[in-house]
This record gives sequence, structure tokens and C-alpha cells, in this order.
Amino acid sequence: MILRQLSILNYKNIRQADLSLSPKMNCFIGHNGEGKTNLLDAICFLSLCKSSTGGMDSLCIHHDADFAVLQGIYEHEDGTPEEIYLGMKRGVKKQLKRNKKTYQRIAEHIGLIPVVMVSPLDAMLIAGGSEERRRFMDVVISQTDRRYLDALMNYNKALLQRNALLKMEEPGPDPDLLSLWEEEMARYGQVVYEARERYVQAFTPIFQQFYAQVSLQREEVGLRYVSHAQRGALLDVIQRDRAKDLVMGYSLHGVHKDELEMTLGGFPIKREGSQGQNKTYLIALKLAQFDFLKRTGSQTAPLLLLDDIFDKLDADRVEQIVRLVAGDNFGQIFITDTNRDHLDQILSRMGGDYRLFHVSEGRIEA
Repeated sequence: MILRQLSILNYKNIRQADLSLSPKMNCFIGHNGEGKTNLLDAICFLSLCKSSTGGMDSLCIHHDADFAVLQGIYEHEDGTPEEIYLGMKRGVKKQLKRNKKTYQRIAEHIGLIPVVMVSPLDAMLIAGGSEERRRFMDVVISQTDRRYLDALMNYNKALLQRNALLKMEEPGPDPDLLSLWEEEMARYGQVVYEARERYVQAFTPIFQQFYAQVSLQREEVGLRYVSHAQRGALLDVIQRDRAKDLVMGYSLHGVHKDELEMTLGGFPIKREGSQGQNKTYLIALKLAQFDFLKRTGSQTAPLLLLDDIFDKLDADRVEQIVRLVAGDNFGQIFITDTNRDHLDQILSRMGGDYRLFHVSEGRIEA
């Protein structure tokens, strides 16, 4: 899938932009805080219907405006055009259209235009809590498996209902109603668990291969999926500590507590990794995510968004990343940097079609 044209209106600090894009490499250069990341986030929003930062939609609307509009003209590998429109207005449900037809359910759009974004915010995958790593799995699997996305949404709905019951004052919740939501959690949670298990097994060797390439095989890395569903029947696990859950007022067990353990040399990378190793780890994760999405799901190369990825990396690792992204295995790439030298290095290796844009105070000029 190729993004041919992008129109932005009132998205974060970008008042208005109408861009014609290269099918291969699009580079955006400018100082920090000028709007480069917001541009990539707009592209991400058109694919995932939410910001890559995970914030509320209203935070994406320019603070002086009541609405924002994103519009992308895409092209499939066979040349078939695809038009995506997304409108947001404060206090109103966002509107998403495909070829001028409104989606009945926004979830139907997820996976049509696969996307992978690499940004400094990815540092939270290592430094943050387990919810960050679950979100990493969810974003990938949801783009390849509609059944998973439906199960995850239904599980979260059941979890919210159970937690609401657990917070009830004396005499407490109806046990039958509590059991009903626990059964729903177990039913949909099992689907979520099995999909995550399959994903981690398939994804890990791809990730290890990319890390070896970028690091020149200097370190060994690994991933391990840990879930309460591995302790036995999920319904039994959820119900086992119901009394403790009633005291705490929320659900202590279930797939909403899953963890993806990230290791370097057999030890947690959060404890062992240097800044350069952490950055290499994160980039390898995202390049593997790209490769996984390309092989599965819609069978099309995802859009690859690279936001300021070279900071904290030594020259050898920068060189390896340049070699990888400039190769034929990647499709359309969007890359931002404050350092023109990095972009020139990539463009000199490519020798193909590219466009270079300058970003300043939310204005984007070719």
C-alpha cells in the first residue's frame, strides 16, 4: 500500500498541509517541536483510527479549532485507489469514511492499511509497565486478526463490568451476575491468550534476526510471554481469588495482566541494557513488526514511519539500519530527523525516488 497524497487540517500544531508523496522515501527535516512527529502521527491515525501516543482524540485537534480532518489517497499494489477520510469534532464521535462510504464500525478499518511507527516514545516498551508491552502485541495482532480485535474488545467490556460489580458497597454484587461476567472474561480471554501465544512464538525469531543484523551479532536477545492463562483453565484462575478481588475492588487475574518479558543476554533488558542497546532492541522490535505484518494480514507492505531513530546509536548501528531500510524489502518509508547528514546518507544509498520536506512551526514545505 502506498500513500500518494495526504491532507491535514487542524491536526495538533499542523494548521493545514497538502502533500504529494514519493512511493518510496519521504524525509522530513526540522528542529524538535516543529511538527515532524505530528505529521507521522496523522498518518498513523489514518491507519489505526487513534494517535500513536494513545491519548484522547480531542487532544489531537488544534487548540484553537473545534475540529480536525485527515484525508489520505492511497494506492494498492495493483494500482487500485483507496480514499480514507477521518473527521474529528470536539464532543462528537469521530467519522471515518472509505471511498466516501461511512464505516458502520471503526474496527472494520483496522488492518486495511498496516502501519509501523518507530519513535522515541517506544522507550516506554522497556521502561514502562506491562500495559505498554500488551499494547505492542495488541497493535500488531489486531492488524492481522479481526477475531482477536473483537475478542479483546469484548474481554475489556466484561472486565469493566466485573470491576464495577467488585466496587459495590454492602451487601455486595449478585454472585450470579459476577459469574456471568467472569465467564465472558474467560471465553474471550482464551481467544486473546491463544493469539498472543502464537504471535510471540512466530515473532521472536524474526526479532532476533533483526537485532543480530543491527548489532552485528554483539548480543543475544529474547522474548517470553507470561500469562495467567498458563496456570490452568482461565475461568478457574479468574474465580480463584474472588474474595481478594472483592477486597481490592478490581480484577487481579486475567489476560489484562499479561506480560511480555524482554531480555538481553538472558537478563531483563530494563536492568541490563545501555542506551544504545535499548534503542537497538526497540528498532529491531519494530522492524520485526513490519516484517510480520508484511507476511500476514492484508499481505501488503506496511507504511514504515521512522521518527528520530538515530539518536543514542553508534556509527556501526546507524550504518546497519541505513542498509536495512534502503533495501528492497521495505515499501514506502517516512523518516524524520534534525540531522540532515543522516537523511543524506540514506538517500545516497537508495539512489531512487524520494521527496524531502522542511518542517517549521507546523508548516510543511517541499
